[in-house]
Amino acid sequence: MPSIANDLYSTADPDHFVTYFDNNFLPIGLCLHASLLEHGQPFHLWILCLDELVEQNLRNLALQFVTLIPLREVEDARLLAVKKTRSIGEYCWTLTPFTPQFVFDRDAQVRRVTYLDADLFFFTSPKILLDEFEHSGKHVLITEHAYAPEYDRTEKSGRFCVQFMTFRRSQQGVDVMRWWQDRCLEWCFDRYEDGKFGDQKYLDLWPSLFPNEIHILEQVHNTLAPWNVDYFLSKASPSSPPVFFHFQSFRLVNRSVARLYVGIRMKKQAFKFYESYLICIGRQLKTMNAFDISVAEMPTPIRKFQFLRDFYMRLFKKVYYADLKNYL
Repeated sequence: MPSIANDLYSTADPDHFVTYFDNNFLPIGLCLHASLLEHGQPFHLWILCLDELVEQNLRNLALQFVTLIPLREVEDARLLAVKKTRSIGEYCWTLTPFTPQFVFDRDAQVRRVTYLDADLFFFTSPKILLDEFEHSGKHVLITEHAYAPEYDRTEKSGRFCVQFMTFRRSQQGVDVMRWWQDRCLEWCFDRYEDGKFGDQKYLDLWPSLFPNEIHILEQVHNTLAPWNVDYFLSKASPSSPPVFFHFQSFRLVNRSVARLYVGIRMKKQAFKFYESYLICIGRQLKTMNAFDISVAEMPTPIRKFQFLRDFYMRLFKKVYYADLKNYL
């Protein structure tokens, strides 16, 4: 087994996770935290607050095992220099490789940190994945998209998914992280260009650039998402839930309606995950209401023939909306 710079984690060590979101994603971020409370203890979640409103609301909510990182406190000259050249989404992607560093800089006792997309939801313990990483003896953990064949977007979106990534506080782990930071500062845009796409396609180079540092998660069946859920459910035992489901493209249209997914056709067997998620979303909306926190509405795209686009997607069941009233 390759040597590692730090001692192996003990069962008493809390797992440190970091994520980010703005106030528009507050209910989604609250569901991530709720799933960690149920399945991830002991843990500590660091939240990079992308706007002052979400920071204020999170302070009022006073979530357990959470530390807030205000964006204004971590934006250095390099980040601010590229911020004005990128959209909000592109700037968020640019921030992603810096989030583990923000945690390391704030707590010298943290020996490893796992970046989480805010729209992940845990159905079992993340330790199942982290134990595999620990036993690998490597310094960075990455996960594959594991696309179903009919939804394979490897060429443009990448083999790997920036959704669950662990960095060890070792020289090797930090070197990989800083390489990624530098690339995203150079180029991080919402388009495919010269083999690059956002922050994500850079990861395709890692197995060849950092073969001794990178561990590619083997448990792809435990990392479900809209693009692979039907494929893996057809092969797995119904009694075996995944570690997490990535609710990519889930959005609250308003307080009464949610868009579950878009651009994919999904069989009914996958809806058990969405049912659990909607129950959690309903609970978070009730909590927000108790704290007098309003729910941001999803902006309507301004495009020609948007009505026809929506009609086509619904006709061919490539988008699904759910009524939230039953969950409130």
